[in-house]
Amino acid sequence: MANIQERRDKSGKLISYSVRVHRGRGPDGHQLKPWTATFEVSPTWTEKSARKKAEAFAATFEKECRMGLTSDSRQRFDQYCDYVIELKKSRGAKHRTIVRYKELTERIYPAIGHIKLRDLRADHLNSFYTALSKEGARKGRKSATAKIDLVALRKEKGITCAKIAELAGIDARKVSPVINGKKVSAEAAAAVAKVLDVKLESAFTVNEDRRPLSPTTIIKYHRLISTVLDQAEKEGLVPFNVAAKATLPKVKAHEVNYFQPEEVAAIRDALETEPIKWRTLVHLLLITGARRGEVLGLKWDKIDFDGGKIHICKTIMYSSERGIYEDTPKTATSDRFISIPAETVQLLRQYRAWQAEERLRLGEYFQYQGFVFSQDDGKPMHPDSLTTWLDRFSKRHGLPHINAHAFRHTMASMLYFNGADSVSISKRLGHAQVSTTANIYAHVMAEADQRNADILADVLLKKA
Repeated sequence: MANIQERRDKSGKLISYSVRVHRGRGPDGHQLKPWTATFEVSPTWTEKSARKKAEAFAATFEKECRMGLTSDSRQRFDQYCDYVIELKKSRGAKHRTIVRYKELTERIYPAIGHIKLRDLRADHLNSFYTALSKEGARKGRKSATAKIDLVALRKEKGITCAKIAELAGIDARKVSPVINGKKVSAEAAAAVAKVLDVKLESAFTVNEDRRPLSPTTIIKYHRLISTVLDQAEKEGLVPFNVAAKATLPKVKAHEVNYFQPEEVAAIRDALETEPIKWRTLVHLLLITGARRGEVLGLKWDKIDFDGGKIHICKTIMYSSERGIYEDTPKTATSDRFISIPAETVQLLRQYRAWQAEERLRLGEYFQYQGFVFSQDDGKPMHPDSLTTWLDRFSKRHGLPHINAHAFRHTMASMLYFNGADSVSISKRLGHAQVSTTANIYAHVMAEADQRNADILADVLLKKA
């Protein structure tokens, strides 16, 4: 039964009734937020008459709540969004997803967080998306580049990068770029400057990023808003998802970055001079098309040497809250078996033998956790360590810029060019839908089809 409470002004005059309808407890046992409404009292009514009208209103309101036909008139978007994020978290949403949601709310809440769910309109969303697409949308995001020799200063003070990271309270991998004059976040630069006892302004050139957000990034904000309103619609808090009526920016299709055969050959030649660990790691990226974290999450017991298959079922991630951690792959279909050629099996055997020798050499220092690729002490590798190594590798050998994901695109492209079908390629990549694969590699498929036309012309139309 609905709960009714009087509200009076300072003089004691009855002005309204607060109506609350309890929703019971959720799956976790916690009390759910009640449905609430306010019944305004007309100055011409007697208190007895007002009470009867309020009770009738409360009965109707409760019935509508139970049938999912009404909304909570007092909930603001930011309050409900927090509830939805916690709901997603309790339902098993990945940690990185929850972190990303909370990052997105930093811009969403100042813009529309104060608006009640029932009052939110498409023009509110359109105004927000327009603001994000204007110059200065990134205001507050600052970068910094060292303008003095911080390497010499660090040596002068006799402090290591690891110690700087410890004292600054930041990830150790962020210190080296700061010290070596790379473009870094102003926050990281400020933390290092404090440890080295120099002023941020005297040691760094600080720039404010005033670029607009890209259409792709704006779509991410829209997706979270739509997710929240979709949940509100399911719970009967709004009659429909107003985000569906918003006008979104056009997103240009970006062609995937993949290596040409001659570039792959150059990379393979350069790898022959590199340590077997990195040679094997890059080899797997190219042959399997697996994501960076998936290759780093691979363990020896997930490799079928006799059957020539590997089982992708874990991925290595990093967040400032958790550090390096092991997680399940991106989607359910990302948990997959990938066939590998005999050459890959042979290379993995050689690498396993090398790793076994290293374990013996390092003794107790190496804490074996089963990872195929690990840090020197056996712990999982930081995902960015692969990115850093590839960057340095390309510079050492005069190769074009290399990123791990380009190997994934290269594998898929080569399969298309050699006649493989979208279904088998999609399964190898671990995409949830074949249409996802087709959309990503649409231009590659078009190029492959043009080659098919050339082949047919050579075979069928040209005279011998």
